[in-house]
Amino acid sequence: MKSTAILAILAQALAVTAQPVEGDRNPGTRTLDLPNFPGGSFPTRGVEKRDRAFPADLPPDNGGGNAPDPDKVHIVGVTYGGTGCPDGTVSHILSDDRQVMTLIFDQYVAQIGPGVNTKENRKNCQLNINLRYPGGFQFSVFSADYRGYANLDKGVTGVQKSIYYFSGQTEQTSTSTTWNGPLDKDYILHDEANQTSTVWSPCGANGALNINSQVRLTATDRNARGILTNDSVDTSFKQIVHVRWQQCTN
Repeated sequence: MKSTAILAILAQALAVTAQPVEGDRNPGTRTLDLPNFPGGSFPTRGVEKRDRAFPADLPPDNGGGNAPDPDKVHIVGVTYGGTGCPDGTVSHILSDDRQVMTLIFDQYVAQIGPGVNTKENRKNCQLNINLRYPGGFQFSVFSADYRGYANLDKGVTGVQKSIYYFSGQTEQTSTSTTWNGPLDKDYILHDEANQTSTVWSPCGANGALNINSQVRLTATDRNARGILTNDSVDTSFKQIVHVRWQQCTN
């Protein structure tokens, strides 16, 4: 069973959108936990009610005008490890415009139920993405998209969580999704952080982006079954992380 995760580096953040499945009685909920930086808090919403997360008094996006020259942005290395991404199970592709990186996971699926080893209830992956880009720029994890599939019996709870941070920094941004069974659905979620509350890579040095993610399942009924995985088409998972570039001010 194949798991696919996509990391998309975009110079421009997108508006918050989500597409709940028609008739879904149990939509996933999203929260975005941010450090105590200036700016308003990010609201918690169900997927059927998504609004733009920017306060009205913030300046509009400039369409990526402050992004560095694409020819000077390179991924110089990707390292990874974890039960959801054993050695040799992750590959990556960088787009021609250096804006999109695709990470493909082959073994990132959590399962629970009779006969399933408890080690399969939780899978995790620690990614370290080393970017080289021109001096005078920095970038932040700005939003995240998730598309996937969850099949949970009554009494089963599924959680997907990702933590984003830069090497050498203590501040973190995290996203978390929870589903409760009974549930059998594809899902598409998008969450966006407040412009003034994101974690930025350090100025004066290339920032290594770390993504610590996990999927886990728990059950109150030992006979209940569940699976949580990525991309509705082939039972794999797609994760898109949007980042914003800006010029350093110091």
